[in-house]
Amino acid sequence: MKWVTRERVKVDRVACPWLICRFVDPDAEFLFVAADRVLEVAEREGAIPFDVPGVELGHHGAECTFDAIIRKYGITDPAVLELTKIVRGADTADKGLTPYSRGLEAIAEGFRSLGRDDHEILAKESIVYDALYEFCKKQAGA
Repeated sequence: MKWVTRERVKVDRVACPWLICRFVDPDAEFLFVAADRVLEVAEREGAIPFDVPGVELGHHGAECTFDAIIRKYGITDPAVLELTKIVRGADTADKGLTPYSRGLEAIAEGFRSLGRDDHEILAKESIVYDALYEFCKKQAGA
């Protein structure tokens, strides 16, 4: 399945593809386009839009897109639920939600300089989410 979101990935737009590939759609293909073209590309490509205003898989209230994906796809893995708090804190105004959220935001900002495009940044930064997931497994007692 194809998924489409805004270009210039940062926290949620890296965390969500990581989550999608590991828990929803292992064969996912991601498209990164200008914000004002996401819905147009979604329709043309038959892709699922995420992390843009007005879509199901976006920010709602205090929650970020990572939360929306977990809810829609019924993900109950305890480590993912712990990771959700870190991502939400890093991607929303609630920076103090966890002791790790500000660090994740800083790491995500740094990764923006380490890739030529969003696909390269996503490939490089996914290891951060693998590591956080392992950390969260221990936190969740898994």
